[in-house]
Amino acid sequence: MSAVEESGQAYPDTRASYIVLGLDPGRDKCGFAALERTNDGTIRVLMQSVIETANLEQEVAAAITKYSPSRLIEGNGTTSKDARTRIERAVPSLAITVIDEYRTTEQAKKEYWKAHPPKGLRRLFPTTMQVPPVPVDDFVAVILATRYLSSAQPPSQRGGGPRERWGESPARQSKQHDAASAGASKGGTTP
Repeated sequence: MSAVEESGQAYPDTRASYIVLGLDPGRDKCGFAALERTNDGTIRVLMQSVIETANLEQEVAAAITKYSPSRLIEGNGTTSKDARTRIERAVPSLAITVIDEYRTTEQAKKEYWKAHPPKGLRRLFPTTMQVPPVPVDDFVAVILATRYLSSAQPPSQRGGGPRERWGESPARQSKQHDAASAGASKGGTTP
């Protein structure tokens, strides 16, 4: 069984670089990326693409062969549990870290327009009012992996509890905890 984490773990600095895979799972398509963090802190994208969910296991296996990643960073969206189960069955030795996807789609749209500025008449309109002509799931995968690699101090070193998720602010977690506690005190159930 693979090592699935919802709390972070410090990555080793003993290697010349640290490579992770990023995954934004979806029902029909997934954003998929491979990123490298060197010892000097530089992060670079080795590969990013939008893949068909039906080919998820094959794509992950091919990326493992090509890049030898240390782990897979997965967004916590609605289809993440299904994707994680499929990957665990196909590649049980791959460590998986689940991180918060909050606002990654909006950020991915901005990154898309930076990489592909509008041309012609479209450049006259603000990009915030435009929809990218292609899916941006690959940009989301890059953002998820970058969040993990850029995190100066993983939750496990901040004293966060075992349910703290990577990339989720303690203030947001506190609000969720307070809401769950309030529901429990009124006879409701907690998630």
